[in-house]
Amino acid sequence: MEQIGSYTTIFIALGVGVFCLAAGIFVSWLVRPMNPTPLKMEPYECGEPAIGPARVKFRTSFYLFALVFVIFDVEVVFLFPWAVVFQDLGLFAFIEMVIFIFILLLGLAYAWRKGALRWR
Repeated sequence: MEQIGSYTTIFIALGVGVFCLAAGIFVSWLVRPMNPTPLKMEPYECGEPAIGPARVKFRTSFYLFALVFVIFDVEVVFLFPWAVVFQDLGLFAFIEMVIFIFILLLGLAYAWRKGALRWR
């Protein structure tokens, strides 16, 4: 009986959350404007009419370029906090960061050699 009482608070909080969610959805459905026109029912494509099929083939060079960008963006995320506390970390942290940057430079050289950075 004691264990059931400890779960009661959780179930009450879950019930209140579900009720608030359902009430919010219901109220927004209730107060929305309801006058659909053919123009409003068209899909919005940045102000341009939709032309062609929805499925378009992308070249893998776009994907590879985005992956290289993400890799070097992550490098900056790790490099900035390290640079802020550089003097407090000492020689060991400096050597670790040099190794980290070296590995990323190897990845950049590989991507460059494979032509992932060439925009065609």
